[in-house]
Amino acid sequence: MVRAPNRPVRTRTLAARAAVALALVGATLTMAPAAQATKPTAPPRAEGPCDIYAAGGTPCVAAHSSTRALYASYDGPLYQVRRTSDNAVKDIGVVAPVALPFADAGGYADAAAQDGFCANTLCLITVIYDQSGNGNHLYQAPPGTFRGPDVGGYNTLSIADAAPITIGGHKAYGVYIIPGMGYRNNDASHLAKEDEPEGIYTVFDGTHYDSGCCYNYGNTSTNSRAVGTGTMETVYFGTATAWGRGTGPGPWIMSDMEAGLFSGYNARQNDATPTIDSWRFVTGVVNGGGGNQWDLRGGNAQQGPLTTYYSGIRPGSLTNSNYFPMHRRGAIQLGNGGDNGNGSAGTFYEGVMTTGYPTDASIDAVQANVVAAKYDVQRLSLSRATTFTPGTPQEVTQTFTNTTGARAVGVKLSLSTPAGWTAVVKGTDDTSATFSPVAPGASVSATFTVTATGTSAGYLTGQAQWTNPTRGGRQSTVTSQAVRSALPVRINEVRFRTSSNATDQFVELYNASADEVDLSNWTLTNTPSGSAAVTLATIPAGTKLASGDYYLLGLSGSGLAAPTGAGATTVNVRSTTGLAVGQQIQVGTGSARETRTVVGVGSAATAATTLFVPVTHGSITIPAGSTTIPVTSAAGFTVGQQIGIDTGAGYEQATVTSVGKAATQTTLSAPAAAGATNLKAAANANLTVGDTLTVDAGEYKETVTVAAIGTTGANGTGVDLTA
Repeated sequence: MVRAPNRPVRTRTLAARAAVALALVGATLTMAPAAQATKPTAPPRAEGPCDIYAAGGTPCVAAHSSTRALYASYDGPLYQVRRTSDNAVKDIGVVAPVALPFADAGGYADAAAQDGFCANTLCLITVIYDQSGNGNHLYQAPPGTFRGPDVGGYNTLSIADAAPITIGGHKAYGVYIIPGMGYRNNDASHLAKEDEPEGIYTVFDGTHYDSGCCYNYGNTSTNSRAVGTGTMETVYFGTATAWGRGTGPGPWIMSDMEAGLFSGYNARQNDATPTIDSWRFVTGVVNGGGGNQWDLRGGNAQQGPLTTYYSGIRPGSLTNSNYFPMHRRGAIQLGNGGDNGNGSAGTFYEGVMTTGYPTDASIDAVQANVVAAKYDVQRLSLSRATTFTPGTPQEVTQTFTNTTGARAVGVKLSLSTPAGWTAVVKGTDDTSATFSPVAPGASVSATFTVTATGTSAGYLTGQAQWTNPTRGGRQSTVTSQAVRSALPVRINEVRFRTSSNATDQFVELYNASADEVDLSNWTLTNTPSGSAAVTLATIPAGTKLASGDYYLLGLSGSGLAAPTGAGATTVNVRSTTGLAVGQQIQVGTGSARETRTVVGVGSAATAATTLFVPVTHGSITIPAGSTTIPVTSAAGFTVGQQIGIDTGAGYEQATVTSVGKAATQTTLSAPAAAGATNLKAAANANLTVGDTLTVDAGEYKETVTVAAIGTTGANGTGVDLTA
């Protein structure tokens, strides 16, 4: 069939358009504006626990979280991390609300910022910021009655990525505490003092605990010491039984009120306080004060309401005054006891303290808010690998848990390795495994065979990629763990000291491999509790250890107490016992060994003292080049002495030009009102007239000057002040 040409039709159409155009020339035309697309706006952030408490008349005076903002309006940092590779620090804040590509109210921790900053290195959490505006931030806990293992007796800091979770479907990290770790603020302000009313809640990991003292979050002493019954009020979680317990084997939610962990009125077992053994995330609540009352509550932080385990009068208050009235001091602790007892374990996600006794309505609404935040397990995890040896494979399992709230389609799991290593799905040559679909809450796993080549260190990085049908596009998440491949040289035997000789120590190495191993420049490092790491020995270059052989590193009884250089005529030693003028001695090892004749014997190095740490008001910094150092003891120092300061790369030698007195920290033996000009002190050693003292902490802190010094104790004449 032949079709008619369409040119005439097109011509008519053009002509009609032209006629319309000519008819409109010179006329005024009014037309409706074209419809404009509405620009999407970011959704508002939901209220937080502190908004709820404020609306109920009991505002937060301290608010901490590593996972989310606790106010709808808070957009500051949640916590700070420090890289151990270069000591750089970074504040980790909250994700801002966005409208596109998908509406997201934000408010959760910016875990991606931490991951980027801490990639391929170790980060520590150095500060947990207070969101209340009162500046009650949590810092590395200083020494107290119990000292921590870090330099100066401080507790160690949490590893920043040790407790990965998700909140609202987004990656975040908790604060992972093991024995020796902890945070504190002994100079906090506006917390409940004495018997003033307060409320405390915290969210923590229900599967991470121990029986040590004491995993607490709450109100504590201002000097890291036990200062009497009723001076603390916290939420405790664990299995300690020395002071009290609930039913079953534990763990239990209790309250540490100093010199006692309580789950009810009685100091021992309280049947209404159950074992918490099935909740991954737990809410613990303690409220008290404003009279002889307190209550203890707990609940599943992922669903349901709280249960009240106890509500009534203070422990023992019918027969004694130990815990009523209370004598709270108003400092804040996380992860340890009032006296810095640091044998505890736990994981913290969020917690607040209020002023005023919260209403039941507020408490219930806060629990509902916690549940709505949707705490959940980490989305991607790797099974723990041990040290690799070259050419020997290990199996590493990667698990993806769908915490997105929607189906995950085409979940692809892969594993990257350090350069030269290989990782394949077990039993195949594939480098990835794919699963589809994965329902909300379900998990899938792939096991990889990982093989190291040569000796090296780096990171295994797991990656999961998937498509969310409700949002479209490809999404992903990663997780990593540090690994190393080392030759199988083992520490075979160790002796640290004998009862009669502290220097009779050795470490024996054993080569368990079938090959000779080069030990050149291997170092032996000692990290004594409370002090910096010290390199004790470096194995000389060219040292080879044959298969099945041993190498012994021994500590000489008269070993060096300070570094020395080639050609030095004086060496500082730990002991001079047995040394005499005219003796031949050897200094150093290997090619650096020298033989010398003793021409004079002086005194041995003395035991080290530590720097003064003002535990109430934080640590002090002494810049390099300073000419005055505050110490905890000045005994044994004399003018003209040579002293060593610090260890390792920071080691300095200096000459003593004057000796003052050691610093003093003490407690009051009796209460003192504001404006008092006499203080009854428990100790006055090293105080002199004219000294400046800092009294109390937080908003009650005062600076005073000593006018006269009398005797100690509640019945002593005390310390007189100029004003």
